[in-house]
Amino acid sequence: MTKLLEAPTTNRQPRQGRGTGPRGTAPTGSGRRPLAAAFGLLTSPKYGPVTVTGLLFVAIFVIGGFRYRGFFSGQVFLNLFVDNAYLIVLAVGMTFVILTGGIDLSVGAVVALSGMIAASLLQTGWSPGVVIPIILVLTSVLGLLVGLMVHVFKVQPFIATLAAMFLARGLCYVISQSSISITDPTFVQLAVSRIPLGAGLSITPSVIIALVVVALAVWVLHGTRFGRTVYAIGGGEQSGLLMGLPVARTKVLVYVISGFCSGLAGVLFTFYTLSGYPLTAIGTELDAIAAVVIGGTLLTGGYGFVLGSVLGVLVLGVIQTILTFEGTLSSWWTKIFIGALLLVFIILQKVLTARRR
Repeated sequence: MTKLLEAPTTNRQPRQGRGTGPRGTAPTGSGRRPLAAAFGLLTSPKYGPVTVTGLLFVAIFVIGGFRYRGFFSGQVFLNLFVDNAYLIVLAVGMTFVILTGGIDLSVGAVVALSGMIAASLLQTGWSPGVVIPIILVLTSVLGLLVGLMVHVFKVQPFIATLAAMFLARGLCYVISQSSISITDPTFVQLAVSRIPLGAGLSITPSVIIALVVVALAVWVLHGTRFGRTVYAIGGGEQSGLLMGLPVARTKVLVYVISGFCSGLAGVLFTFYTLSGYPLTAIGTELDAIAAVVIGGTLLTGGYGFVLGSVLGVLVLGVIQTILTFEGTLSSWWTKIFIGALLLVFIILQKVLTARRR
């Protein structure tokens, strides 16, 4: 009886916890966790496209560095910001609009109108301190009118912004049918100024302005009630209304923001060209839309990041830089590559959103 009550002391294995291997080793599937996390990131409709954009930019830049002497340098990278500062600002405004499920086709014409207003007023002796605020106010008012057409009169964003595009481009020709040079000392100084960063690297004041706009946009979208409402409208306008969100005000304000960013981008573009011309920035609205979509923002709204749009601009910029280093290819190849990338990312978005459902 005593022997039956005694616990056995031989052939007893220690109880192993769930998922542990022999002798307390790590679980056999733990090595798969990073791969599973990476796969989940790439297949996420929220983070997948922007992750792919980041990897694409790094891959293109590295390929350019191996192929062309002098490509893989800090100044070449900074020049992507210098040459595309105005497009970054333009893409920021476009991001707000597309996040709500809208579109803005007027931004390129507004860039041209801003340059024409600046050139004509500066030519007559107006101060830059007065001209720039006037441009920003006028372009914001134009954005307000578009927003009111979209929300109050239920005009499709495509039609409303197309009308604004024709209006802005027509006003350019009303101001002048030929190019107007800018000789104002302040604009000239801003155009030629470089901000040294050490080690022979430098940027322009336009880059600082663009980065400030990006930082403000990130804060607005992710740190304010307005930003959360923007995402909510893109996810479902009726749901936003049921939650008591200010849908009407937000839908109008995103077009005001786009108009403001277009005006500011036009000012930055005049720093780059020192002139106003009615045919300036034709097709730039498509570049801005492409940058935003390639940067991971869904055309149907609800998903996207401003930093992703910046990555999209950099991808377009690095493609243009590679063509410049190549020297034997036409600049139209940039449009071909952009079109191909745009199709790929639209298909990627469709696949990821279908998986989510």
